[in-house]
Amino acid sequence: MRFARTIRLDESDLNVFAQAAEPGEWAIPGTFLFSNWTETQLEDGKAREAFTNGWLGLESFGHASLVAVAPITDVEREMLIDQLAAHFVKVFGAPTLEAARPVAEDEIQQMQAMCEDQDENAMIVIERSLEDVGIREKFRIIAPKSAALDSFAVHGSLDD
Repeated sequence: MRFARTIRLDESDLNVFAQAAEPGEWAIPGTFLFSNWTETQLEDGKAREAFTNGWLGLESFGHASLVAVAPITDVEREMLIDQLAAHFVKVFGAPTLEAARPVAEDEIQQMQAMCEDQDENAMIVIERSLEDVGIREKFRIIAPKSAALDSFAVHGSLDD
C-alpha cells in the first residue's frame, strides 16, 4: 500500500502557512477544511496559501506544500483513520468516534487510491481554486528522478 508523506525541500512552508506540518507526516488533501469558505477567508495570505497549495498533515494538522508517495502499513493506515476520526470529533463537532470513523476512512481511502499507482518517492502538488459551484482541485504528479528523496521524506517501516 502507498500513501502520501509531507516533505520539506526548504524552509518556505514555515513562512507561508500559519502552521506548517512537520516533514514526514502522513497527509491528505484536507479540502473539507475549506468547504464553507468564501473570498473573504482568502484575503489572509497564510490562509490563502493553505487553501491554494496546502496538504493537511495528520499529526500536527498543519500544512505542507509537497507530499511524496511512500509505503504504508495496515497498522499505520488504521492509526490514521483513528486520528482523523478523533480530529473530526474534537474540532468539527462530530457526535462520536463511531460516526466520524466512516468519513475519516473515506478520506484516507481517497488518498491511498491516489498514491497506489504512483512510483515511490513521486511528489504530488495540489492546487485549489474557489469556483462559483465550490472548490476545484488539481493534482500534479512529479515523477521521481534517479536520486532518492530519502533525505527529505521519512518512510514507514514495513516491519510493523
